[in-house]
Amino acid sequence: MKLTSCKMAAASTANFFTTSTAPCNSKPYMVSKSKSFGLRFNSPNYLRSFSGLKAATSVNCESESSFLGKESTAALRDSFAPKAVKQNRDTVTRFQPRASFKVAILGAAGGIGQPLALLIKMSPLVSTLHLYDIANVRGVTADLSHCNTPSQVLDFTGTAELPNSLKGVDVVVIPAGVPRKPGMTRDDLFNINANIVKDLVEAVADTCPDAFIHIISNPVNSTVPIAAEVLKQKGVYDPKKLFGVTTPDVVRANTFVAQKKNLKLIDVDVPVVGGHVGITILPLLSKIKPSVSLTDEEVEELTVRIQNAGTEVVDAKAGAGSATLSMAYAAARFMESSLRALDGDSDVYECSYVQSELTELPFFASRVKLGKNGVEAVIPSDLQGLTEYEAKALEALKPELKASIEKGVAFANKQPVAA
Repeated sequence: MKLTSCKMAAASTANFFTTSTAPCNSKPYMVSKSKSFGLRFNSPNYLRSFSGLKAATSVNCESESSFLGKESTAALRDSFAPKAVKQNRDTVTRFQPRASFKVAILGAAGGIGQPLALLIKMSPLVSTLHLYDIANVRGVTADLSHCNTPSQVLDFTGTAELPNSLKGVDVVVIPAGVPRKPGMTRDDLFNINANIVKDLVEAVADTCPDAFIHIISNPVNSTVPIAAEVLKQKGVYDPKKLFGVTTPDVVRANTFVAQKKNLKLIDVDVPVVGGHVGITILPLLSKIKPSVSLTDEEVEELTVRIQNAGTEVVDAKAGAGSATLSMAYAAARFMESSLRALDGDSDVYECSYVQSELTELPFFASRVKLGKNGVEAVIPSDLQGLTEYEAKALEALKPELKASIEKGVAFANKQPVAA
């Protein structure tokens, strides 16, 4: 989260302000405005009860951007339960966050897992954060536990502790696996990560089958179908609760378009459909909100850059890693949206790779409406009225996405599932 102004001074009251960014948005689109909302705490003790921040007597933080969307900001504001307390004969309102959800990160010691854990620990909706990995997770947990935010952090190391890491969990996010490296083929990545995802999803099916499952491990086009087949074999598949996290494509599209057209980033919303690699990523630039004019050359340039943004980072890091920070940021945004939906927010929309009937493909990324039970609706409107360029790109991506889905299904069906 970028805090553009944070001032602490001696005063008798404390104020907390935040603003939002636009998500991959909703039904009729409403442009998000950069307006702060304020929560006034009449005592520094109330501020401490909100976030654990060490307050002098006044805090003023204004954020120009956050992984929270405009609905998130409203949800954050609404997630404070008012409680009247008597103080010097006056009744004041005390705000307390309703942190009530338990989240597990499988692969928490990795390049994505660590920053993602930090961002999730900042959420006012999380009461307990379980960090699992095959090694090195104890140190991550110790480090995070020093952050004075309300959620409790617990570590779990090795396969023997995997079931305990999943007990009572509401949302499971899986960034486990190896990152892309220069020269690595998709087959190389698939052969390693497919088995990892299969084993982890088996444990989820056995321990917390009703949890939302967020798949980050690449190649998402194949690992989500693998997860679906494993859950089917276990008899607990609920397509509404299985998500491929394609939010990085959305935040990249929003960022690149805003830069190209000198727009205020908080207002930009670009729906991204298809899959989550190469040409299967299709940003629908004709449907940018707010509406902007792009030349054919700009459309092609932006589309190619969005499709290759992951490779851009891999090459820039020159073998030292992949897109871990932007991925963690995007995954945290999707996590926050899921938690808001679980908490009863009825206006939560995000782009995600899910089981879908929008096309002839069994899995497809598009905007979805999230609710307490997962996907409430897959939004078809973005695929209506495509430009000629987008329509051709949509048809071009289908064979590759179809092959990736079939590869994942075939892998899962030829592997024995643990009883």
